[in-house]
Order: sequence, then C-alpha cells, then structure tokens
Amino acid sequence: MAEAGPRWALVCHGGAGAISRDRLRPEQEAAYREALTTVANAGAAVLRAGGSSLDAVEAAIQLLEDDPLFNAGRGAVFTAEGRIELDASIMDGATLAAGAVAGLSTTRHPISAARAVIDGSDHVLLGGEGADAFARSQGLEQADPGFFFTEARWKSLERALGKLGLPIPPKPLDAASDARAALAHDEGKRGTVGCVALDVHGNVAAGTSTGGTTAKRWGRVGDSPLIGAGTYAANAAAAVSCTGAGEYFIRLGVAHRICALVEHGGLSLQRAVERVVQQDLTALGGEGGVIAVDPHGHMAWSFNTEGMYRARIADGEPLVVGIYEDES
Repeated sequence: MAEAGPRWALVCHGGAGAISRDRLRPEQEAAYREALTTVANAGAAVLRAGGSSLDAVEAAIQLLEDDPLFNAGRGAVFTAEGRIELDASIMDGATLAAGAVAGLSTTRHPISAARAVIDGSDHVLLGGEGADAFARSQGLEQADPGFFFTEARWKSLERALGKLGLPIPPKPLDAASDARAALAHDEGKRGTVGCVALDVHGNVAAGTSTGGTTAKRWGRVGDSPLIGAGTYAANAAAAVSCTGAGEYFIRLGVAHRICALVEHGGLSLQRAVERVVQQDLTALGGEGGVIAVDPHGHMAWSFNTEGMYRARIADGEPLVVGIYEDES
C-alpha cells in the first residue's frame, strides 16, 4: 500500500527539447522560470481552495496557452501553409470522462474547448472546423489569426520551409507581436504544454495543449489530443501529460502505458515514468518527456532530451521549478 502524501499536488510542463544553458539567454531563462512559477501557483490556488483537479488543470493550461513563450495557443508554431492548428485534451481520473480537440484555428483556449467536449457533447474528440464551430456554440472566446501570431515562431517556419525546399506563405494580414514573444526559445520545432493535478477529494486529472510541429502538413495530428497517448488520467493509477515527438508517443501509448504499469504492474509512479521514457521511448528512437501525479500525491517527471520546462507544487511542499537536465 502506497504511503499517503500531500492532500493536493500539481505538476505542469511547458515542453521538452533542445533546452540547455548554452542555448537560453539569461533573460529567456528568467522569463520561463517566472512563467512556470505563475502557472503552478495559479493551479495551486484552485486546489488550495478545495477546487477540483479538472478545474486546476484547465486554469493552469489556459495561462500557458496565453503565454507566447510556449508552443500552445498564442505562441503556437505554424503549419507549412502559415496557419495555426491547435490541439488539446483533458481527462478526469474520477470518471474517465475525456474531451479532446484537434486542428482548431480560431478558439483562444483549446483546453477549454476540450473541457467543453466533456460537458457539452456525447463525444470525446472533435476536429477541424467542426471543433471550432462547437467551441463557438459553447460560448468560448474566439480570436483572429493575428492574435496567435508571434515573430519568433514565424522565423522558425521560414527556416524549416527553407530546409524542406517549400515556398514561404504570406504573413497573416493582421499579424502583431510584442517583446515577450521575442523571448520564445525554439526548442526543436516541437513543443507542448500540460498539467496534472490531485485535488483534496482524491481525484486526479490531466490535460495537454499544443500547436503541434513547425511546418506540419496534411492536417498532421500528434499525441496531444489523443487520449492514452499524450494524456491519460485514472484514479486507479495516475494522471499523465506528455510532450515530445508525438508519433512515437502515439505508437507506444505512453500516457496509458505509464498508468498500466502503476495499476497492473505494481510499479511506483517514478519507476513507471522512468521505465517508459528512459527505456521504451528511447529504444524506439523517440524524444520527449512526461509529468505525472498519483492519487497518493506522489509527483514525477522524466525526459530524455536536454531539458524540459517544468514545475511542481503540493500541499505543505515548496514550489520547485526546473528547466535543465541537472535540476531536481
């Protein structure tokens, strides 16, 4: 029987990849640490007040989606056609209710659209124009293409298309940017944000949101909106959110695989996370990381890249923020 941990706990991430001290300028590092601190504290405030893990996850990810430092929402990368296509999912560990959206282009908070799929439909996954139409029908805030534009992500697109020998599309007509967006780090064409939480009622939840991969084509969808691949939560095991090379996470069913090792394999949460990321994912050739929390308040993370933007906080425990591999 697992030892009892904190009454509530929360872990968040802002993506994994080529993130090292020699790649981040001091002002970039400071900005990312500040952002992760703000996000973790916002989610913790919900849990501290007795709110649900699902509410905490949504609140934390909304902030990440609005921050142009991260590849989700406003800081999302562009497709080869110069469009924004946003994916997200969320899952309630108490009921196994899940909602997901893929290919959004006008909805400000994809994570809220995913939550609305749970509350306002009989489905799990909605995609494309239909998903945006559903979000509008649920009263969710919409935004024009210029809202999502950041110059740093556009330059990443230009570099990627140049390497592929593909034409560079025109910028959105109403494109705008700001100084904070200029601090965004290109962690290697991919990025994701996510959050997992345990509330005082003993329920876990997980959510993930992303802009996908730079210069993606043909309506590509990664693991982030796929329940079991990029996101999974079950009170019988844990809540997991993933980030990295989505195709590999899909093939392994990483989020569910971790939960299965906890529930049926008898592994501790940290051992399960390490097993899947450091052994299974690495052996397949995939790169990325995961965050997780179980109903006993145990928190875990693991990644096989140079770094992962991450933070954790729990009842009676201090906030811990990390970026690089050598940090706890």
